[in-house]
Amino acid sequence: MANATEPIAVLVTAQEKAMIAKMARDANLSMGEFLRRAAASFSPNDDEKMLERMIEQMMKTTVRACTAMDDALAFVDASNLRIKAMEAKRAAR
Repeated sequence: MANATEPIAVLVTAQEKAMIAKMARDANLSMGEFLRRAAASFSPNDDEKMLERMIEQMMKTTVRACTAMDDALAFVDASNLRIKAMEAKRAAR
């Protein structure tokens, strides 16, 4: 890598700075090198595609969950009808 000579001022909160510092320490990198690598690896197009796939999967999962809930509620309704019929039959004796 060429010698870094151009500064970029970035304002962050104290909590964000502490988090970035810890992540850089954990990676055995300076904060500057950590941020350079993070910026170099960022790809908004890839991130957008990943989010679209996640949303698509979430929609499929939601449909399956709703179907399962509908099936469970139908089962409960049928069970309630069976119980009501059994109770009526017992009461008629």
